[in-house]
Amino acid sequence: MKTQTKLRKKTLTLIEKAIVQIIGFKELFQAFEDKILVLGLSSSALNNYARKVAEVCLHFNRLPKDISENELNKYLADMAREGNPPCLSNFKFTVYGLRHFYRLSGMNDRLVELPSIKAKKKLPVVLNYEECKALFKSPALLKHRVLLALIYSAGLRVSEASRLRISDVDSGRMMIHIRQSKNDKDRYVPLSPLVLKGIQRYCEACQPVDYLFNGSIPGTPLSTEGIQWVVREAVKKCGFAKGISVHTLRHSYATHLLEFGMDILSIKKLLGHGCIQTTMVYLHVVHSNRINLFSPIDRLYKKV
Repeated sequence: MKTQTKLRKKTLTLIEKAIVQIIGFKELFQAFEDKILVLGLSSSALNNYARKVAEVCLHFNRLPKDISENELNKYLADMAREGNPPCLSNFKFTVYGLRHFYRLSGMNDRLVELPSIKAKKKLPVVLNYEECKALFKSPALLKHRVLLALIYSAGLRVSEASRLRISDVDSGRMMIHIRQSKNDKDRYVPLSPLVLKGIQRYCEACQPVDYLFNGSIPGTPLSTEGIQWVVREAVKKCGFAKGISVHTLRHSYATHLLEFGMDILSIKKLLGHGCIQTTMVYLHVVHSNRINLFSPIDRLYKKV
């Protein structure tokens, strides 16, 4: 019994710790949850904002309303200095989370004290065609080879690959159903015939349960951390010097679709972007007519 209690303490999330340790945080989290629901934002937004506010509360051992302006400014300044370069997403969610808290608490006078954030405009890292091929064949396990090829072939986010169920792969319509992704939106993307063959071989050999890619326990999804590990190991084996992550495959998917002639509006739809400006980062000078949707992996291995 003592062992179970110790294990539970070790696995408490930041939000759970704040609920236990900070008086009033439970009510604050409930208010966050209600507000996110009313605004129609995703559950990931709730978790990101609440987690960062929980971190602030645990650092000061009190709610943000009881933290002085000087203390909070010093905390944010120290965070902005962290890392080389600083982690923009970490800083961003802290600031946005605090802004939401002050709005919920009717403390609008505190909003101006939080610094505005300007993202650095950088072009994404993209793999070339031969690097993609090398990456897909580098893992020893069939499961991992299929996973990498599928992420690229459908332009999946890491969370989308993790949550993908066997039933979401529709071989009859040759489509993949991406459910409740960013901003809780569904979308369909083309299923590559080449990748379908790999999925069928993998399913026959590994017999996954419910989720297409199971974790250590059948019927549970392979975690996003597990997927990131697969990519890191594949990159290491290939000896690539580029800064490559799971999202690099999504960047490569969009860029290659443009290079193979697909129009920007179709790519926006396939990526599930909310606005065209987000997709435009992949566009330099491309003027093409709308054509049939396809996966770039089929063009990658197309016989000349």
